[in-house]
Amino acid sequence: MSVWSGNDGPGSPWRLRRRWQWRRRRARLASVRLLVLDVDGVLTDGGLWYGPQGELIKRFDVRDGLGIRLLQQAGIEVALLSGGRGGATEARARHLGIRHCLVGAADKPRALEGLQTTLGIAPEATAFVGDDVNDLAVRDRVGLLLATADAVAPLRRQADLVLLRSGGDGAVRELAERLLQFTPRWREIEGRGWRDRND
Repeated sequence: MSVWSGNDGPGSPWRLRRRWQWRRRRARLASVRLLVLDVDGVLTDGGLWYGPQGELIKRFDVRDGLGIRLLQQAGIEVALLSGGRGGATEARARHLGIRHCLVGAADKPRALEGLQTTLGIAPEATAFVGDDVNDLAVRDRVGLLLATADAVAPLRRQADLVLLRSGGDGAVRELAERLLQFTPRWREIEGRGWRDRND
């Protein structure tokens, strides 16, 4: 369910303002080389399911997965940064070929700084997607801070951009398509579709 109320049609003031915000940040979007994703509430809907043996089960959106693969093929590094643990996140990262999966991160800014140093990528070329107040802590370490549509109000207010989709419901795919518009292959993908490659 959208957090926005009132007239939310194509010509609504909120949508017009949102389009203007995306246009205003085109240069920063085009310069993104590292996309860092919170997990619970971004790649998932934030719900946690426990099996009878206490095993943790999470639901991931397959459209987000394809968006991540497309970004990787376009040369954008994708990393996961989460305070949580449980095994499901690591399994999803392995399935998608995500090389940097930082879980159990009590200090997100420090973990992010370490990742940027390892990869040689500046904060200005880093985008982060979050959904809750603990994600505000990375504000000074990124060029773009984005919030899911159902993120808490303090994060939505301070984010550079707010996505239309909610966590676990295609938010990452929405952003992936925005970022891919700055790559040469996007028109080809739109016209001919996508075929998985190993290169």
